[in-house]
Amino acid sequence: MHFDAIGRVPGDPILGLMEAYAQDPNPRKFDLGVGVYKDAQGLTSIPQAVKLAEARLVDRQTTKTYIGGHGEPAFGKLISELVLGADSKLISEHRAGATQTPGGTGALRLSADFIAQCLPGRGIWLSNPTWPIHETIFAAANVKVSHYPYVGSDNRLDVDAMLAVLNEVPKGDVVLLHACCHNPTGFDLSHDDWRRVLEVVRRRELLPLIDFAYQGFGDGLEQDAWSTRLFAAELPEVLITSSCSKNFGLYRDRTGALIVCAKTADKLVDIRSQLANIARNLWSTPPDHGAAVVATILGDPELKRLWADEVETMRLRIAQLRSGLVEALEPHGLRERFAHIGVQRGMFSYTGLTPEQVKNLRDHHSVYMVSSGRANVAGIDATRLDLLAQAIADVCK
Repeated sequence: MHFDAIGRVPGDPILGLMEAYAQDPNPRKFDLGVGVYKDAQGLTSIPQAVKLAEARLVDRQTTKTYIGGHGEPAFGKLISELVLGADSKLISEHRAGATQTPGGTGALRLSADFIAQCLPGRGIWLSNPTWPIHETIFAAANVKVSHYPYVGSDNRLDVDAMLAVLNEVPKGDVVLLHACCHNPTGFDLSHDDWRRVLEVVRRRELLPLIDFAYQGFGDGLEQDAWSTRLFAAELPEVLITSSCSKNFGLYRDRTGALIVCAKTADKLVDIRSQLANIARNLWSTPPDHGAAVVATILGDPELKRLWADEVETMRLRIAQLRSGLVEALEPHGLRERFAHIGVQRGMFSYTGLTPEQVKNLRDHHSVYMVSSGRANVAGIDATRLDLLAQAIADVCK
């Protein structure tokens, strides 16, 4: 009847990997597919700072009533300070404001609808490759999607090719940039590279949308914010999406924000009125729990120090796994071939393995990763690096 013509769409490939991994009986299997941080025991545990903050909320919260369209004000203020810096002139001059969203993905969707409705005719430019959901979110909002080169066929960052294309982008278009820990490649721009991109963005009058999903997982909480703060300080208008999924471990509590930097305080009020109106038709008001946890942590010096230490522990573990894997590949004569894994940043690595090699890893060694060769480094078991290196060596013969 009404539903007879509805077909079936393929499932998400990464979620499909999760199911295949769960059904694999091999006790020596590796899950390098889904993008979540795992500790040395293979668990995506809850940070201690989060547990302590949640305990406080249980004792002190007095209501579960709706929060406003922009979310909890304390969360908005503190996440803006985390991203832009507590001493940011944008904040003190009321030229930056955060709208709370259901995760970083919600922030991206809010930005997509904002572009479509308030900046009609503007296209968006994504890196090639990029996080696949970037593609679908902006397409679903009817924003024209184009691409600029980022990593070439030789699995190397190609900044010159990136700049050459950005130099031809129509004036006024939006360019999405990964602040750090590029997903899916792990290749990040240097400070000099960022300055070159900034000059092109300024000259072409482009609007930067900076996706900041992994603050603290690259070189540190403050260091990872360098590029975002550079653009916010140098340009009159910037959009920033922030996610608390990884660095606070709040994956399922869907906590994020869209931060807008405007030329004047008055213009920011205009923009925020539009965002609240758009959000009303998307999710009405955002979920409170995760934002309340983040606000509790960032608003308490002791909890904030504990959280920062936990983030640093996660960052260092990922870095050690990267270097450890490169070293484990050395006896197989593959250290140079995979040296890039050691210089990439964040949870993900574009390994350079082909789809066929990835399939062989899964079929013959129970090593699960995305067919593009993207591996979640944070999913590696440090006690079995030699076993993983042997599996990679076998499929590289």
